[in-house]
Amino acid sequence: MPQESTVMDWDKLRIFHAVADAGSLTHAGDVLHLSQSAVSRQIRALEDSLGTTLFHRHARGLILTEQGELLFEATSSMVRKLDTTAARIRDSEESVFGELKVTTTTGFGTMWLVPRLAKLYDRYPDLKIDLMLEERVLDLPMREADVAIRMKEPNQQDLIRRRLLNIRMRLYATPEYLAKAGMPQTLEDLGPHRLICQNPQTPQVSSGAVLSQMLLGRNISSTLMVNNYFGVLQGVLNHVGIGVLPDYLSADFPSLTRVLPDIQSGEVPVFLAFPEELRASRRVAAFRDFVLEEIQSLRRQQTEEQVTDPSAK
Repeated sequence: MPQESTVMDWDKLRIFHAVADAGSLTHAGDVLHLSQSAVSRQIRALEDSLGTTLFHRHARGLILTEQGELLFEATSSMVRKLDTTAARIRDSEESVFGELKVTTTTGFGTMWLVPRLAKLYDRYPDLKIDLMLEERVLDLPMREADVAIRMKEPNQQDLIRRRLLNIRMRLYATPEYLAKAGMPQTLEDLGPHRLICQNPQTPQVSSGAVLSQMLLGRNISSTLMVNNYFGVLQGVLNHVGIGVLPDYLSADFPSLTRVLPDIQSGEVPVFLAFPEELRASRRVAAFRDFVLEEIQSLRRQQTEEQVTDPSAK
């Protein structure tokens, strides 16, 4: 069969290289843990398949023919490439490179993760990230992605998971919008304002949908509905109205003003998960550690906000 022939050809080339390097069937056999006669048979078979003589045989040993020199040059290049690859595999225990497929929600990916990735690339410039932003939960065990950051605990089997933080959906607006439209003091005061949120029927975390549904039931006079939180954020930043947004944004957008501090959604857990088989992957470990560092920084900022502004709690 063709596959069997390919394996045998490589085996013959490996033996040829050892013989050419050692200059002796006996010495090559010692390196390869083969008998001299087995090595000799393989060399004869290779010469027969190529239709040429690869060695001049002398009493003092073997000398490569012109054709043998050409083949030895080729096998030497192959060996160098294999050695380099083996070294890179070993070195990957200290370095990080190659492709990493990451999936998370559109909101978290665009508003929190992507703005921080420059730090990760500074640390690992050879990393190639394929970031898939969607609400659909990709199948990690089937390797649709290597790492997932989801707004609920993954229920797939054979996953390593870590809870990153809990978030809540809250109300935010710009000082410019509030200066023009006024600061609401109660839920009833929201009526004349424009509410920016996701339609409760669109895919999103259930706590956010519940909060939006409750607010929409307050006889809001004007609304802007966007099918992801990035769009909601853009509306808020451009003074369109009061938006329902995740609280982790307060660290990156300190100019936003929290509206009705007593109104917020229930807690939404955020998990990082990856397949058990990738436990030893340096790429996965590097990404996980980076995200954990950034989450710790976020927590410190949120703690500082709570100390300086008790209404932010």
